[in-house]
Amino acid sequence: MQHTPLSLEALRREHRRVKEIQVSHKPHFRGLDRLALFVTKRVGTMGFFFIIFIWTVGWLSWNVFAPIELRFDPYPAFVLWLFISNMVQLFLLPLIMIGQNLESMHSDMRAEHDFEVNVKTEKEVETILQHLENQQDVLSRILEHVEQKK
Repeated sequence: MQHTPLSLEALRREHRRVKEIQVSHKPHFRGLDRLALFVTKRVGTMGFFFIIFIWTVGWLSWNVFAPIELRFDPYPAFVLWLFISNMVQLFLLPLIMIGQNLESMHSDMRAEHDFEVNVKTEKEVETILQHLENQQDVLSRILEHVEQKK
């Protein structure tokens, strides 16, 4: 079953510009969404982890091993520091998860857009192949006609 391919004019009429998902999606983020993404990108790195780790080890070491008169946060107080750092972690984890969810939504939108582009490309390639088959048929008929005249 052979169907007539779209003309080049029809293909041009159907042609839509490919959107840049990153550019069209970011303006829709609210302020808190942007904050969550900022925190996710900064806090979710090994550099930030090492900074917090070194800071905590230094803080605890100083307050345990430094001379007593130089300790600024002696024994019961640095337990408070650990509690505060745990509270910071409890607040950062949901922010990081929110940022990851937003990035996941963005990734899903990109995948959907890629699918649309692939479908469009498939349609165009199919049309081109149909045109080539039609040209082949015409050329075959011309060749047969020329050979019959010999």
